[in-house]
This record gives sequence, structure tokens and C-alpha cells, in this order.
Amino acid sequence: MMQVKKLSREAYEEKLAALGVAIPVEQLPVWLEFESTIPGRSPWGYAVIEDEGITIAAICFAQYETHGYRYLRAHHGPIWVEEPTAETETAALEALRAFVHAEDRRQVFCRLAVKHDLPATRRCLSTLPYDTTVIIDLTGGDDEILARMKPRGRRDVRKALRECTLTFSDETDRAQKSFDEYYEVMVETGKRDGFSPAPIEDYRSMLRILGPEHCRLFAGRDGDQVITWTIATISGTRATRYYGASRSCDARFLATDRLIYFECCELSRMGCTEYDQMGIGSEFAPETLNLNTFKTKFAKDGVRMIAPDRDLPVRGGFYGALVRLKALRSRLR
Repeated sequence: MMQVKKLSREAYEEKLAALGVAIPVEQLPVWLEFESTIPGRSPWGYAVIEDEGITIAAICFAQYETHGYRYLRAHHGPIWVEEPTAETETAALEALRAFVHAEDRRQVFCRLAVKHDLPATRRCLSTLPYDTTVIIDLTGGDDEILARMKPRGRRDVRKALRECTLTFSDETDRAQKSFDEYYEVMVETGKRDGFSPAPIEDYRSMLRILGPEHCRLFAGRDGDQVITWTIATISGTRATRYYGASRSCDARFLATDRLIYFECCELSRMGCTEYDQMGIGSEFAPETLNLNTFKTKFAKDGVRMIAPDRDLPVRGGFYGALVRLKALRSRLR
């Protein structure tokens, strides 16, 4: 019989060390520290899922408070010891639902990574989850990284290496001291691409709390001016391209190609073996299909399926009311 056991932070960290699997940065306790700096978010707890006394997964949750209700989110969790079958995942989610309901009846649902499309889960009420990403293999050094790109990727990177005159470097220390110039570029990116950036304090907190061990900022400059930059997170040997921004100038396309190659080479030297480009479009997520041509050119064999975020209702009636309210608002637009 499956059951969920609550853990202290210390016990959770010991369990992660013993699992022997890759740990997403969002499932590290330090990520909960970062999230707790964002208004409406706070650490909720750590747990393991056991089957007949054997640990099969670990998970940590952040609590989100929004629009008068609460829910739990486990970014890229649970962390499975072995890839779960649909039956295993179903039993584990039922154990989690019962655990959360018993621990905290205020929680309306859990948002977590669920591989299979199960009757117990629902498509996310908000956010745009993805089930496909691109992983760039960072092993073998600079030349090997370039050789594993698609022909278009190699062509574009080589052109950028020849023609892009920007200076590229790891600016993590500089960004920790002041994020203002980088945020200016992000605001410009948002206006051009039609999104609202997170508040500047979120980026500052991310760099400060995660620290250089788990978070790096790479940038390309024209003289003293930042033209393009990336924030990459690191956990173990996997890096993830979390945020990126560029100025609205003709040089940005060459600059971004060269920056990504620079990131790959630098992260490889730091000991990373994989670089996750954080999602592309698919039948599950058609809204982001426009990202595919660009992201996939950097890895000929890099497309991977992952478990997308799904909602697990804990208070079914309340969750159903939220679904109906969302549908009503959509009809009124």
C-alpha cells in the first residue's frame, strides 16, 4: 500500500542524496527559499512516497495564494526513483491527495508533473504547461557541441562567430551587485514580444538566493551596453535556460545564437552535461510551436518528452467551481 510521509528539510536533503537520480533545481530546498520571496508564495513541505515501505519518489511543495484560494505546486516533482507506470502514478497521486487533504484542508488542488493523462488529473487552470523540451548534449567539448547541432544550427552559430562583434562573458557577480541594466533589456523584450516581465526583485532574489552554484547569468555586450543575456539554473550536471532577453536591434539574432553557444561551452566547462532549453511546442502545447525551429536547431537529437504539469484536485467541489468560473469568463470576453 502506498503512503506519503512528511519530512523535515534535513531529512528530505538526505533522501535526495540517497536517491541516485537527477534532481530538478525546483525540487531543491533552496528553490523554496527563493519562491518564499515572491508575494503570495511560501514553503509548504517535504515528503516521500513509499510503496510497501520502499521509497519510490520524493517531492517538495510551495504554497500559492491567489484570488482568495490556495493551492500547492511542485515544479518538476515528484522525483521518481524509476519511471512510473500509469498504475503506479495513479496510486501515488491518490496517496498524495489524501495526504494533502489530511494535512491542510485549505488546499484546493496540487499542481505537479504527471506523465500519464489520468482520470484523477485535469489540465492546468492557468499557466501553459509543456510535455516536450530540447536537451543539448554538453559532453566532449566545444567542437563536439557544435558538431551535434542541426546543419542550420551549425551554420547560424558559425556565422555568429564570424560576424558578431559583441563580447560575451559570465556576468553573474556583476548582476548580483545590480540587476538594473539587465532588467531594462527584459522590459524591452517584453514590449516587443507581448509579455509582462516578473518584477525586478524576483530576478535579484533568484540570483542572490540560488547563488552561483545554482544560478548563472551570461551576457553579450557592445562596449558597455548589454545587448542580450540569459539566466541559467544548475542542479547537478543539468543546466536549464530559464530566462533570456535581448534588445530590439538587428544584431540580436546573431548575438543570441552566439550567446547560446557560449553558454553551452561555459556550462560544459563547469561540469554540466545537459542543457535544457525549457520547453517547445507539441500537440499538447500548440501555443508554443513557434519556438520549435529556433530551439531544435541547437541539438540534432535533442527532443525529449517530459511529464507536463497537471492539476490534481483536492477539494473537488471548489476546483469544479473554479473551472466553471474560468469558462464563464472566456465566454464573456
